[in-house]
Amino acid sequence: MPERTPQGGSTHGAQGPERDGHGGPLKRIGLAEVYNPSMKPTLLPGDQLVVTYGAAVRPGDIVVLRHPFQHDLLIVKRAIERRPGGWWVRGDNPRVENDSREFGTVPDDLVVARAWLRLRPPRGLQRSPGPVLRWSASAVRPLSGPLRPRTPAAGSGASGPAGLLSKRLRAR
Repeated sequence: MPERTPQGGSTHGAQGPERDGHGGPLKRIGLAEVYNPSMKPTLLPGDQLVVTYGAAVRPGDIVVLRHPFQHDLLIVKRAIERRPGGWWVRGDNPRVENDSREFGTVPDDLVVARAWLRLRPPRGLQRSPGPVLRWSASAVRPLSGPLRPRTPAAGSGASGPAGLLSKRLRAR
């Protein structure tokens, strides 16, 4: 069953990590779909995100996290800085305040995944070569560096938050 998510992005259709004992990096990759405008202009509603579960987070990374007050709700925000108690996160859209300005720092165990690639679907019919070329040049955009495993101190082990996720996620 899909999980609900709040402002920012949504991980609708995200594939959760499957634990088969091999622990390869492909087992920790999923998809997320953005539904709300809190990450504009970086992410638009309808954008897809390729996410890595359990990846280390650095300031500037875009992350999927459980809302601190509503744990069945997933949100997509930018990790701004480490503070006592967790991460200070903000949306890129200054008009939307459903972020740390409203709920404070987010504990590490609520950080679910780090986004590393944005996939933008075509908007409207693309019939001529010009619009198709413009779309293809901006359709795939990296959001962060290579895969970095989360350190054991930052996560909660193999049965951590990623292990609790259903195979399909929805985040806003």
